[in-house]
Amino acid sequence: MSAVCSNLELITRICFLSISMATKLYLIRHGETVENVAHILQGQIDGNLSERGIQQAKDAREALRDVAFDAIVCSDLKRCRDTAAILNEAHGLDINYTKLLRERDWGSITGMVADGTRKIEIPEDAESMSALTVRAKIFLNFILDTYPDKTVLAVSHGFFCRVVQAVYYGQTIKDVVPMTNTEVRILELDGTKRY
Repeated sequence: MSAVCSNLELITRICFLSISMATKLYLIRHGETVENVAHILQGQIDGNLSERGIQQAKDAREALRDVAFDAIVCSDLKRCRDTAAILNEAHGLDINYTKLLRERDWGSITGMVADGTRKIEIPEDAESMSALTVRAKIFLNFILDTYPDKTVLAVSHGFFCRVVQAVYYGQTIKDVVPMTNTEVRILELDGTKRY
């Protein structure tokens, strides 16, 4: 009987350790911007939340109110900072702003209208997919190293959120469904893994 109890205790400890080594990452896209409505490729320009975007952030704040976040990390661009400030009203945490969460740098087509009426070629001076993938890996490892066994809210951008998910799931960006404004996706990061 005692051998069975010892094995059960060992299994319980192992299970507890494997559970406790996970970081839960809530990935959220910023609220709608005036530039989103105008179909402008914002890239790494700040952008301004629309009235609808402000309301979306308020709705997300209420939806996430009961989540016990340990930390909030956020793109340093204004549209994400403004979204994070609204979300944080329910939590009162210090926000860690980082360039790692910035949107793709679209290079010379930044600011162009991309409404689907004409084909836009990605220029050579745009941030490459390989550079984005490296940045997403650095971000995921940063979260694992900085916030082990924590619950983290990350406020970022549509394209970059897809790159993060592609890295996480081992897929291409084409496999990841685009996120709507203030949509949340939850990733369980294994503390024993590095990207």
